[in-house]
Amino acid sequence: MEIPGLGPVTVDPDFEGYRSEPVPVPVLGGPPLALVAVGYDGDDAPEDFHAAAAAFLALDAAVLRAAAPPIFAYYLDTRAELAGHGDLVEIAGPQDVLAHVRPGGYATVERDDDGQVYVSVECECSWEVEHGLQLVFRGGRAVTKVGPFDGQLTTWRAGDPDGLPEVVYRR
Repeated sequence: MEIPGLGPVTVDPDFEGYRSEPVPVPVLGGPPLALVAVGYDGDDAPEDFHAAAAAFLALDAAVLRAAAPPIFAYYLDTRAELAGHGDLVEIAGPQDVLAHVRPGGYATVERDDDGQVYVSVECECSWEVEHGLQLVFRGGRAVTKVGPFDGQLTTWRAGDPDGLPEVVYRR
């Protein structure tokens, strides 16, 4: 089977979706990632998945650099929570935080309850090895959520009752 924007895919039983072959992801600047379409079968508007995947793959590193301040805020909050629990990595500022982030081997493309399609990437980060870092791109176009990997696609869905779509990171 082939999904526009993802290319040839195979069934991925772990996600109950379709996994692409690893492809270059310029916005992340690292090794190629597989994209996994979750909930694609039976979706009323599969073209939204196609558009989100294509938009995500067309992003450049400037989009991730623009998200460095909220990623750094997550680092600072984690550092404060872990103070006194061993050696903690020192990161001088937002300009240095991305050097401490490594994307995992895949990104999911899925629709949330709000009707939007999101691309979510689980990353390893040097300051939080247990929960890592989640980067979420609404419509594949812009980073709209960062924080510990919790599988949620928006800050509101991540348990933030006052969350707004514009809030990228909130402790």
